[in-house]
Amino acid sequence: MRFQDLLAYKKSFALAMKIFEISKTFPKEERYSLTDQIRRSSRSVSANIAESYAKRLYPKYFINKLTDSDAENLETQVCMEYAMECQYIKKEIFDEMVSESQEIGKLIYFMINNPDKFGSK
Repeated sequence: MRFQDLLAYKKSFALAMKIFEISKTFPKEERYSLTDQIRRSSRSVSANIAESYAKRLYPKYFINKLTDSDAENLETQVCMEYAMECQYIKKEIFDEMVSESQEIGKLIYFMINNPDKFGSK
């Protein structure tokens, strides 16, 4: 299996791409703050999942990278909340993206608690 085949990776990558498209509509003055931050944190979720998979033979490293991924996922949720409160996105879009993010969090949590199912020893 490749890391691209992991459900958590697929869903986190898709959410990061959705955030990228939505963030294109953010005001220019947010370019180097919220826009940059939400894009970086959302992309980091899938990047850390990929890194964790590369370290799957070492359970502690595998779990460590997954906890980094989970933290980035939560940071992304905070950025989405700011975007909604600043009225850059509608509540419906916010709710949809947070729901997707929470699902990703559950998948990451499953991986953390079941490293042996992903090749860890």
